Amino acid sequence: MAFDADEEILQDFLVEAGEILEKLSEQLVDLEQHPDDSDLLNAIFRGFHTVKGGAGFLQLDALVRCCHSAENVFDILRNHKRKVDSELMDVVLEALDHVNAMFEQVRHHEELTPAPDELIAALDALAKPAGEAPAAEKPTEQEESATAASPADNGDITDDEFEQLLDALDDDKSSSPATPASDSQSNGGDDEISDDEFEALLDQLHGKGQFAGPPESVKADDSTPKESDQTGVGGADDLISDDEFEKLLDDLHGKGGSPTAETSNASPAPADKKPQAEGKGGSTSAAPAMPSRDTNAPVAETSVRVDTKRLDDIMNMVGELVLVRNRLQRLGAQSEDEHMHKAVSNLDVVTTDLQSAVMATRMQPIKKVFGRFPRVVRDLARNLKKEINLEMHGEDTDLDKNLVEALSDPLVHLVRNSVDHGIETPDVREKAGKPRQGTVILSAEQEGDHILLSIEDDGAGMDPDVLRRKAVEKGIYEQDAADRLTNAECYNLIFAAGFSTKDQISDVSGRGVGMDVVKTKIGQLNGQLSVESELGKGSRIIIKVPLTLAIMPTLMIMLGDQSFALPLVNVVEIFHLDLSKKNIVDGRECIVVRDKVFPLFHIKRWLVKGAAGEPEPENAHVVIVAMGTRRVGFVVDQLIGQEEVVIKPLGRALQGTPGMAGATITGDGRIALIIDVPSLLQNYG
Repeated sequence: MAFDADEEILQDFLVEAGEILEKLSEQLVDLEQHPDDSDLLNAIFRGFHTVKGGAGFLQLDALVRCCHSAENVFDILRNHKRKVDSELMDVVLEALDHVNAMFEQVRHHEELTPAPDELIAALDALAKPAGEAPAAEKPTEQEESATAASPADNGDITDDEFEQLLDALDDDKSSSPATPASDSQSNGGDDEISDDEFEALLDQLHGKGQFAGPPESVKADDSTPKESDQTGVGGADDLISDDEFEKLLDDLHGKGGSPTAETSNASPAPADKKPQAEGKGGSTSAAPAMPSRDTNAPVAETSVRVDTKRLDDIMNMVGELVLVRNRLQRLGAQSEDEHMHKAVSNLDVVTTDLQSAVMATRMQPIKKVFGRFPRVVRDLARNLKKEINLEMHGEDTDLDKNLVEALSDPLVHLVRNSVDHGIETPDVREKAGKPRQGTVILSAEQEGDHILLSIEDDGAGMDPDVLRRKAVEKGIYEQDAADRLTNAECYNLIFAAGFSTKDQISDVSGRGVGMDVVKTKIGQLNGQLSVESELGKGSRIIIKVPLTLAIMPTLMIMLGDQSFALPLVNVVEIFHLDLSKKNIVDGRECIVVRDKVFPLFHIKRWLVKGAAGEPEPENAHVVIVAMGTRRVGFVVDQLIGQEEVVIKPLGRALQGTPGMAGATITGDGRIALIIDVPSLLQNYG
């Protein structure tokens, strides 16, 4: 394993191959739905080939072997010698799992664990035309001899192997009258190859005209340097080196072409083109580009790789700058100096722009998470004998990279839940007058400074009465309290710990763990969960999370002489209230606003020492806050206004304090605690 290779080359391989492997998972599932899509077959073939090429350059032989066998399968498929079916896809997807596992081992500089011999044998069997005896296909032999590198030769092709390749081409040429004559024998058996012979070799590999040489007028003029000399094909005395030939074969076979055009920055220049187009950064090949002999300056890099820790450090510094700006704004408001006001105003604009720019560098498309779901749904549907179509919308919606990583597991739980609990079996759906194939829709969209994610299915929906009965059985509610639950509150019971509507425990579900973890995780992200459902029609779970976790918009409030920050995502509305108009329901204070009843909480009694015995004021400000479908009113002493704050973790002594998400420094230089609304109500309400 050649990890002593140039670290930059290894990183290039990890970046490009990582993108290709992410895409391959989606493409393979898509291919099962559209088995005759030739563009898709070619894209998958190129994907495995490109990863194989980069792995070969780094001498990752186990990875090369697995990719090569998978590549051969798709060569047969794209030549219409075999049909795509579920059994074939099972084998190929298993191969992709092993390729991904080896790729992660490469990323961590670990020894590779080769794919099982049985899997390679299964791939090789599928790489033969359907119904034929196991006989080696000549195109496969030629490609293998041209691209499979010998470990003993450090990935290079030997002179003997090259001679065998030429012999094989000559044999094919002599047996095919349609092949143009070639004088490749005229070199007298030495190790040199002339330009004409090389052109004939290209014609043999790809058909006449695809890689035609220069015009005859140019060839006739010996004083004009040949283009093949510029690309290293001719060179002095018409010699071709092993490295140059490896690179040439990779270019000819699609090396550098990634599975989709979107992930490719540029296509490698064909061998008979001038090399200016293949400057530094112009090739997306995993292996390094062949050194250009052109004296022109290389094309400038358009991107640079930055360690994510550095981005986090910059974001933290921007956060500190936001705090300083808030402080200066507060001081500037107390000053009557016009120049001071103007300077603070300019600082505000620059800080806001800088904050947006740094946030943009940390943004990633939600596609990073969505890309894994076609495979998850496909495998689970086959396991449960269901027919399911997955639709995804808004994959290009951007959000903070930390959120992308944090949302991955909760979304997997929710999608698996829709497939297992939501969608019925084909026979049941047919009896209910539905199409046999169920649909799961995964969507994302930006709404202001938040992201809305929804997981929707057209399955059986949820029965509120069943949920009430289960809640009583599990001891979550007494019968009277369960009877008073609204339908929306019943749907939210699925997030209670240990709650499950399944009577049978399987390897997929039934233990009542998973959904409570989802709720906890979304809460940690300052997000909200809500559920909509209609019996017989389907269910929809909506997640609302902030664009970034680093800087949070809040409503600053005062309780006594202490300031607190309420996350703006939880705030629904604010009003002034005459507390003499409150009501008592079930022993709890409530207020009625527009015919809706809201429980009322004096959070000052919970959070401020000594406030419990104070007399109640006649008038107060009330902030209506939301957690999912639940709405409650918080009584506060004073409203300061909206302020963007930087979340600072609590010290070790205060970590885990109920109802507190962290702390921040306010514009007047004081410390304010950030309220965690769900945790506050859970522990005190």
